[in-house]
Amino acid sequence: MKALVLFSGGVDSTTCLGLAVQKYGEDQVIALSVSYGQKHNREILAAKQITEYYGVEHLTLDLTDIFAHSDCSLLQHSRQEVPQETYAEQLEKTEGKPVSTYVPFRNGLFLASAASIALSRECEVIYYGAHADDAAGNAYPDCSEKFHQSMADAIWVGSGEQLRMEAPFVGKTKAEIVRMGLNQQVPYQLTWSCYEGRKKPCGVCATCIDRAKAFHSNGLKDPALV
Repeated sequence: MKALVLFSGGVDSTTCLGLAVQKYGEDQVIALSVSYGQKHNREILAAKQITEYYGVEHLTLDLTDIFAHSDCSLLQHSRQEVPQETYAEQLEKTEGKPVSTYVPFRNGLFLASAASIALSRECEVIYYGAHADDAAGNAYPDCSEKFHQSMADAIWVGSGEQLRMEAPFVGKTKAEIVRMGLNQQVPYQLTWSCYEGRKKPCGVCATCIDRAKAFHSNGLKDPALV
């Protein structure tokens, strides 16, 4: 069996990649990283290092133009600053809408593109690292279990029942994901999650805060901050 992993170079997708390599073998795994017009390329550089570490094929795809009309704060052309507060604090101001770092239907677009590539490369399964913390409070609705099941059904039907989609962490917290990865010796020191593109993670954006908490819950300091 051959697997394609939707791969950002962050904690969740790297743990996902580690699981796929463990299950299928490095020669049967393809990692796909997507550029979407984000403010920096640190995550793509991290993805390259990690795929070299695991010895898997690394594909890249540029979907920047699709998001040209969005003012999401993660995008280069956006007028917004990346919030320096937790997702919970941001959600108190959104009245139930996604947070400003939600890229419009990003996972849907990424997964649809990944499905086309996976079919062309004779893969039987797509992995991606959506988890419960990102879906909480509707911060990122395209990380929810409901979204995952809907996309999985669409890809299965639309591929002629040739391609499955799996999100092994969709019901898990980030702390649980880190615990799994530590047991598998996932190279978290190579990963990048921060929404800013500085030399070191900013430590104050929501994803930095969540990441630090996940490692702290496992009795460790975030290796990116060491």
